[in-house]
Amino acid sequence: MAKVTAGHDALGDFAPEFARLNDDVLFGEEWAREDKLSPRDRSLITVAALMASGITDSSLQYHISHAKENGVTKEEMSEALTHLAFYAGWPKAWAAFRYAKEIYKYSQKNHREAFNLRLRGIFNRPCVFRNNRRLLSVSYL
Repeated sequence: MAKVTAGHDALGDFAPEFARLNDDVLFGEEWAREDKLSPRDRSLITVAALMASGITDSSLQYHISHAKENGVTKEEMSEALTHLAFYAGWPKAWAAFRYAKEIYKYSQKNHREAFNLRLRGIFNRPCVFRNNRRLLSVSYL
C-alpha cells in the first residue's frame, strides 16, 4: 500500500498531530488491516458513515470514488445509498447520489479524470487529483 500523505500535505504545518493521525493511523494502520475487513467493505462503511453524518462534501465524493476503485459496483452503490436513505435521510441520499452518478458514469479508466474536473470546481483553480491506491493529494497547476 502506498504511503498516504494527504494529511501532511493539507495540514502538516497547521496541525501536525492531526496530519500524523490521518496519514499514519487512519490510513497507515486502520485501512491497512485488510485481513480483518476488506477495503471494499471499509469503503461501503465509510460512505455510509459520511452520508449518515451529513458529510456530503468532497470527502464523500472521494470515498465513493475510492469504493469504486475497491470493487463496489454501480448497482451495489445504488442499493446501499437507497437503503441508507431510509435511515440517514432522503436529502443526504440525494447529495450522495449526485456524486455517485457522476463517478459511476465514467469507466474505471477515466473516472479519475472526472474527479479532477470536479476538484477544479471545488478549488476554483486548475488542479490534479492523484490517487495511488491509497494516496490522495491535490496539486495546483
